[in-house]
Amino acid sequence: MIEARGAVAADAVELVRLRAVMLGSMHGRPPEPGAWQDEAVATLRERLDRPAATMAAYVVDAPDGPGLAACAVGTIDRRLGGPENPSGLTGYVFNVVTDEAYRRRGYSRACMTALLGWFAERGVPKVDLRASPDGEPLYLSLGFVPMTGPMLRLSAGRS
Repeated sequence: MIEARGAVAADAVELVRLRAVMLGSMHGRPPEPGAWQDEAVATLRERLDRPAATMAAYVVDAPDGPGLAACAVGTIDRRLGGPENPSGLTGYVFNVVTDEAYRRRGYSRACMTALLGWFAERGVPKVDLRASPDGEPLYLSLGFVPMTGPMLRLSAGRS
């Protein structure tokens, strides 16, 4: 059985490396190195080791050497409650990726299962994510269902 462990601040650089792997898979080419990596490492180092953390990452270590084979990262947001979610707690999953050399071994499933357990332990009744076509079968098998409705976004500096 594959076991995922909770990531710690010392895993930040590897988590950002895996993020670049994921972004490269989604966009057909790896992202350019830059300030985004330093910012992401700083965010992870700041948020992962807090006692009452609202961000968690679960990882599987590379079986044949140093580094990480896979990860799943999530955050908890408290929004205004409503009839379907009185507490307003909402989880969001992102950065689910397995390094190309370790795919199809169940590593992302192990990371996701651990992350969903983390949400459940904190009483988060609703968890959202955006799925790539490659990841969708995993998420459906874990109980996620497709949602309808348009998603809109405003990016700073763009009109």
